[in-house]
Amino acid sequence: MKAFINFTDELYKNNPYFVPPLRFDEATTLSSKKNPAFDYCEAKYWLAYRNNKVVGRIAGIINNAYIEKWKNKYIRFGWIDFEDDLNISRLLLQQVENWAIAKGLNAIHGPLGFTDLDHEGTLIEGFDQLGTLASIYNHPYYQNHFEKLGFVKETDWVEYKITVDKVVPERLIKLASIVERRLKLTVIRAKKAKEILPYSTAIFELINDAYSHLFGVTPLTQRQMDYYTKQYFSFIKAEYVTIIVDSEGKLAAFNITMPSLSRALQKNKGRLFPFGFISLLKAMKKNDMADLLMVAIRKDLQGKGVNAMLMKETYVTYVKHGVTTVETNHELEDNTQVQSLWDHFNAVQHKRRRCFIKHF
Repeated sequence: MKAFINFTDELYKNNPYFVPPLRFDEATTLSSKKNPAFDYCEAKYWLAYRNNKVVGRIAGIINNAYIEKWKNKYIRFGWIDFEDDLNISRLLLQQVENWAIAKGLNAIHGPLGFTDLDHEGTLIEGFDQLGTLASIYNHPYYQNHFEKLGFVKETDWVEYKITVDKVVPERLIKLASIVERRLKLTVIRAKKAKEILPYSTAIFELINDAYSHLFGVTPLTQRQMDYYTKQYFSFIKAEYVTIIVDSEGKLAAFNITMPSLSRALQKNKGRLFPFGFISLLKAMKKNDMADLLMVAIRKDLQGKGVNAMLMKETYVTYVKHGVTTVETNHELEDNTQVQSLWDHFNAVQHKRRRCFIKHF
C-alpha cells in the first residue's frame, strides 16, 4: 500500500503543476477497515512492476449502491497512474476488466472513486495549470492511452479560475440583500469550526438531495456522514464556510471553500509529519489563493437568487483575507446551475477532465 500511494512521487517528480494528496487521507480512503464506503463497495488494487520497479498502479471498485441506483452493471477504475508505455496501461486495465467479467459486469468506467467526494476524471485540458487538493493531475498521454485501448467519453467535468476584485461588486450586494429579505433567510457567520458542526448532518443530507440526479452519485450513509464530519470538519476554516438558514432555522444552502493547500502540499509532499503540518497551517492562515469545494441549495429555493447570497458572502471573505485567485474545482459540463454562480465573478474555464467508459 505504501508503494501504491507513493508511486506518483517518482512519476511526477519536479512537475510544477502536480499536487500530491494527503498521504494519511489516501491510506484511510483505500482501507476497507476505515472507509465506510466499503459497507457497499468492493475494491482490489494492483501494481505493475518492471525490473522490480513500480511502473503503474490501478484500483478496481465495484460500487453496489451505484449499480442498484443507476441500473448499470459497471465496474469503476481509479487511482490509475502509469509510465508512458501502452503495455503498462493495457495490463493494468485488463486486471480490472477480468475482475468485472468474473463478477458478471458489462462495462468499465473511470477514473472514479468510491463516492462522488473522491477524486475523479482524467485531466485532458489544463496541463499547465496548478492542481488542487480535490482534483487529479495527470500526464497528457493518459487520454491517448485510454482511447487506444477502446475507451470513449462518458462525461466531462470543467473547472474555472476566478479572479477576485478588491471590492465586492455593488450589484451583488444589492441583489443578495433583496433575496435575503424576500425569502426571509439568514446567514450564519461562524468564527470557529465547532460552530459549524451542529449543521454537519444537515449539510450532508442536503448534498444527498441536491446532488442526487448528478452523474454517478449515490447517497451518503449515516456512517459516511459521520466519517466525513470527523475527517474534514475539524480543520476547515469557519470564515470560509457560508451557511444560510430559513425562517425556521433549517438549512437552506451552504458553500464550503478554503484557502488553497496546493503549494503547501507540494512543499511537504503530502506528508503531515514530522514538519509537514507547518506549511499547511501557514497556508490556512495567509493565502492569496482559495479552493471552492462544495455548494448546494435546497431544491425548493433553487432559481430564486440564493446563489447571489452565497457568492456575496464568499466574495466578502475573499476580499477580507486578500484572496485574488480561486479554483472552482470540477463540475459537470452540463451543470449550468453551478456554472451560473460564476456569473458574479471574472471566471475563465481553464481545465477539463473526462470519465471514460468501455463496454465488454
